[in-house]
Amino acid sequence: MKNNLKFLALFLSTSLVFTSCSNDDAPVNEEEVITTVIVTLTNGGNTITLTSKDLDGDGPNAPEVTVSGDLIAGTTYTGSTRFLNELEDPAEEITDEVEEEGAEHQVFYQLLSSLGTVTYTDTDVDGRPIGLSFTLTTGSTAGTGNLTVTLRHEPNKTASGVASGDITNAGGSTDAQVTFPIQVVTD
Repeated sequence: MKNNLKFLALFLSTSLVFTSCSNDDAPVNEEEVITTVIVTLTNGGNTITLTSKDLDGDGPNAPEVTVSGDLIAGTTYTGSTRFLNELEDPAEEITDEVEEEGAEHQVFYQLLSSLGTVTYTDTDVDGRPIGLSFTLTTGSTAGTGNLTVTLRHEPNKTASGVASGDITNAGGSTDAQVTFPIQVVTD
C-alpha cells in the first residue's frame, strides 16, 4: 500500500509540473501593424515628402499615396523613413522598434538606376545597414518611374548584394511594402 501511495504522489506531482508548463504563458512577439510609411528627402531648403497611408489594412480601399513634389536631376538628398501604426491613438511610432531591432530589419529602396541610387547611412550593431536613413542621388537626366520601399524582417544581411541594397537574396518576410511614383526633372 505504501508503494501505491508513493507511486500516486509521484504521478500527481509529475502531472502538475507538466500541466503548469503550458505554452500559453510564453511571450508572443506579434508583428506590428504598419499603416503608414513616410519617406522624407531633403536637399538644403527643399524637402520632398512621400507618404503612403493604408488605414484599412488589407481592406477594400487602396492605400492613399502622395508625393509632395518632383526631384531635381543630379542632386543628392538626405533621406529618412518612418513607419507608423495610425490605428492607435496617438499613432504608434514603429520606427523606434525597427531601429532597436536593427539586426533583424532592413529597408530596401528599389528604383531604376537612371532615376537614382540609394546609399545607406545607418547600421545595426553588427555594422550592417538598417536603411532608416540614407542618401538618394538622382540621375543626371529627367525621367519618371517608381520608388519601392520594402521593410524586411529577418533578412539575410550577409547574402550577396544585400548590404548594398539588393533585395534579391535578402529572404526574410515583408513587414511593409509601398510604391511611390516619382519624377526627376532638370532644374
